[in-house]
Amino acid sequence: MRIVISEFMDRAAVDALAARFTVHYDPDLVEHADALARHVADADALIVRNRTQVRDGLLERARRLRVVGRLGVGLDNIDVAACATRGIEVIPATGANARAVAEYVIAAAMLLLRGAYASTEAVAAGGWPRATLSNGRELAGKTLGLIGFGGIGRLTGRLARALGMTAVAHDPQIPGDSPVWRDESTSPRTLEALVAEADVVSLHVPLTEQTRHLIDAPRLAAMKADAILVNTSRGDVVDERALAAALRAGRLGGAALDVFAHEPLHAGSALVDCPNLLLTPHVAGVTRESNERVSSLIAERVAAALQRA
Repeated sequence: MRIVISEFMDRAAVDALAARFTVHYDPDLVEHADALARHVADADALIVRNRTQVRDGLLERARRLRVVGRLGVGLDNIDVAACATRGIEVIPATGANARAVAEYVIAAAMLLLRGAYASTEAVAAGGWPRATLSNGRELAGKTLGLIGFGGIGRLTGRLARALGMTAVAHDPQIPGDSPVWRDESTSPRTLEALVAEADVVSLHVPLTEQTRHLIDAPRLAAMKADAILVNTSRGDVVDERALAAALRAGRLGGAALDVFAHEPLHAGSALVDCPNLLLTPHVAGVTRESNERVSSLIAERVAAALQRA
């Protein structure tokens, strides 16, 4: 049986698969659509991250494909319905990168609330912006608002509470009387109440027609003027132009974006040179440790699925 891996994967997991199957591993294969299609044509399994588009065009070429392993949890780059129609099992790495994302959210919130960590150049040059940077804020005592309260949202809430924050959350999939709220020491909120109350708003929802531009100009206007927004879910959950306008007008305390409507960002993006904005290249869930966990989990589950097929 043959496995194609089109994006980066931990080497130990690749080697474990190569000991049992024929493996073509090329972390840059996603950049070459024609070559990807050729390799997938005789593949029994395909392992991807978030950039490889597993849709009709590719699936039409993949006549033998039985398994798609996703090195992560979001499935918006995979046509799950089309895979199901073709009898292809889709396997996400549920839970394996949760801690990496949760730690990113907390770190980004602390960085933006304190506002003091961009002073290296000025201090090294002999400047002393102590007065300017003395109005930073502490995380303790603040309210974290989690939009989406699955595994990653819950872990983020636990880390936040350990640092003295109060956690509230909005998730229409979880009934208001669910024991989850009590077990996680988190209070449910409507979306409108959450954005108005939270000092830090963190997004943990998939991209659907219902969540596209969930955070738009009116919801940004409803947030506290010094609130922080952190998006590690999917770029189009936030209206980037509206966010840029709010930051430039001083109507928001800051934002951290790890995901974008177009990745990489297009030249001339509205986000260029925005104040109080932290941008990272879709790495919230990727650390050395999480890559090992995610890769190992997907290697094991893809191997098991192929042996069942």
